Amino acid sequence: MAEKLVNVQPIEILHKQLCYQYAKRELSFFAFINLTICLLTIANMASSSRSELTLFERGEIIGAWKCGLSEPIIAAHLNRAPATVHRVIVAYRDCQQEKPPTRTGRPKKITSRDSRSIKRLVKKSRRTSLKEIKEDFTVKKVSSNTLRSHLHEIGFHGRVGVRKPLVTERNRTKRLCWAKERQGWSSEWDCIIWSDESKFELFRGDGRRWVWRRPHERYDVDCLIPTMKSGQDGVMVWGCFTKDGLGPLVRLNGKVTAKDYINVLKDHLVPYINSLENKENIIFQEDNAPIHTARIVKSWKEENNITCLPWPAQSPDMNPIEHLWDELERRIWSHDPLPKNKEELWEILQTEWHNINASIYQNLVNSMPNGIAAVIQSKGNPTKY
Repeated sequence: MAEKLVNVQPIEILHKQLCYQYAKRELSFFAFINLTICLLTIANMASSSRSELTLFERGEIIGAWKCGLSEPIIAAHLNRAPATVHRVIVAYRDCQQEKPPTRTGRPKKITSRDSRSIKRLVKKSRRTSLKEIKEDFTVKKVSSNTLRSHLHEIGFHGRVGVRKPLVTERNRTKRLCWAKERQGWSSEWDCIIWSDESKFELFRGDGRRWVWRRPHERYDVDCLIPTMKSGQDGVMVWGCFTKDGLGPLVRLNGKVTAKDYINVLKDHLVPYINSLENKENIIFQEDNAPIHTARIVKSWKEENNITCLPWPAQSPDMNPIEHLWDELERRIWSHDPLPKNKEELWEILQTEWHNINASIYQNLVNSMPNGIAAVIQSKGNPTKY
């Protein structure tokens, strides 16, 4: 009988019925004590596992009370404890409180003033480690976990820094002017021969550097990692392409001089230009490396009627061939088996270069207007391109 009542009635009513049955001598003393203990255990379990009322559930109770229903009827209809219903109604009636009161909890270890100090430390040096931040933060003693959690709370996370060339203020201005002069170009990009040299290393390292930054600060100047020349063993190549097709990939041995570069242009660039249908409108692009700007190289290009595209310094992000180098690098390191020496690396480079799909380099040329807009938007600073 008692088990059936537990399933359908509130515990308070059950206890009153037990008291009534004990008074009528329908229950022995020991049965009354045992059943009372069971009810108290059930009540404790229910109170320990109870969940906070949602705003909608509190609104149901308040709405029913406003309609004139009594607290016991509201508790029975909504299957809530009478004490819970009473607390919600009293809070609304006396304090106009529809939401549950906020719980203060344990005071935060890091105050708002401390937070500003931590933010200044991070912005002062984005590449500083968590240990160094903790040592520099001398205001109070906090654990590394607390400090890391607070950095995450204010938006700073440890991320691998994007590698970009360090652009000086003078070159930033030149990049911006160059982009503004060509922001109206569209089909003109189709007539450019994009060229560059690149070194593919035989054994690449990780070389990752971490910085503290917010999600929108990925390409901020102080969050970038300046690129550096690597001294590892590998294969140096020169290559070029246009929107209409890939050009030759040439292996460069040892230190390349201006005369060596002229031989590359004479033996590989000139035949490639002559193979193009619109060779009369072709413009040759190259960066400002010393071998490109040498006097004898300039004279040779003038004698052979090769028109060059003026190029701002420290601007690999505006040269789409950089993405072809990235594509080639991914293909090499996904190759099975991996190259064991420079000769095997050179063979794989030649094979994978000619296997690059036309849609890849055509999309790169088509994205040039977006790259120009990104340079203007960043005011000449490095972009995601």
